[in-house]
Amino acid sequence: MQLSKLVMVLLLVSGFSPQLAAKITPEQVAIVINTEDKESRLIAEYYQNRRHIPAANLIEISLPGIKSAIDESSFNRIFQQVQKQTPDSVQYYALAWSKPFKVDCMSITSAFAFGFDRTYCAKGCNATRLSSYYNADSQLPYDELNIRPTMMLAGSSLKQVYAMIDRGVASDYTKPRATAYLMRTTDKNRNGRSRRYDVIEELLSDKINIEQVNGDVLENKNDVMFYFTGLTKVKAIDSNQFLPGAIADHLTSSGGNLFGWRQMSILRWLDAGTTASYGTVVEPCAFTQKFPNPGIVIDRYTNGESLIEAYWKSVAWPGQGVFVGELMASPYANTIQ
Repeated sequence: MQLSKLVMVLLLVSGFSPQLAAKITPEQVAIVINTEDKESRLIAEYYQNRRHIPAANLIEISLPGIKSAIDESSFNRIFQQVQKQTPDSVQYYALAWSKPFKVDCMSITSAFAFGFDRTYCAKGCNATRLSSYYNADSQLPYDELNIRPTMMLAGSSLKQVYAMIDRGVASDYTKPRATAYLMRTTDKNRNGRSRRYDVIEELLSDKINIEQVNGDVLENKNDVMFYFTGLTKVKAIDSNQFLPGAIADHLTSSGGNLFGWRQMSILRWLDAGTTASYGTVVEPCAFTQKFPNPGIVIDRYTNGESLIEAYWKSVAWPGQGVFVGELMASPYANTIQ
């Protein structure tokens, strides 16, 4: 076996564990509400009701809801307030808004997870700090690693956020017949993850149907659970049926600019029916380490981990990337006994 393939095999199989019940409980999730955003409270209350989050886990802060980014000092002030209000049981944050999605040189989800830390940033084409949560077997990330993985409950409209939440809830324990679509695109600069595809199919095809597709467009599929590609804009995604709990993303520079226009926003995936997506808010220079590793996502999700666990654990350098989705979705978990 070639060395590069061996390394990938080790990355994929390390931490294999038997299928488990969903490990995230309502008590482990705190919802952060922006009191200056009218829709934020509506999103928080809807999510609280759908996922039975304790009232004590609703945390109120105040920040400008019309700006895409906030500065480091403003964030630090807000983050201190959040930490003081966070119950000890909380391991994860859900941010109930769509703006802001960036804190200076970090994504807002990474800033809430790690605290603002410039070692997770990069000027130009450079590496950033490795996440201690990367492919980790931790079930209690705050207790064990002192981080709280975070996702945004964001969308292009309030209706779309509600629909995303509903899909996540509907996905639990369904164990659907599904396919993971791995796209080999014509965009050489953004196709870097494809070098892993052969190994992923070899190791994980007994867990889920895996289809490698040569081309830029996937159309008219009715069983999409995973869709990984590399393009600035992805065509025909609305023609596909994304199953509840589906994850999809496109490796490109500014997909995490949720309301940008030069490249496709990851919100388009949510509009099309996915339950989560990921994109960078700062130029990543196509380091694959700054994007989800499809093999790790597929392995851990189909092994029963909740969405936030599997997705967050798949990104080695997540400081510049924003996670959006219904974090508790658990389509492959066993029913809790």
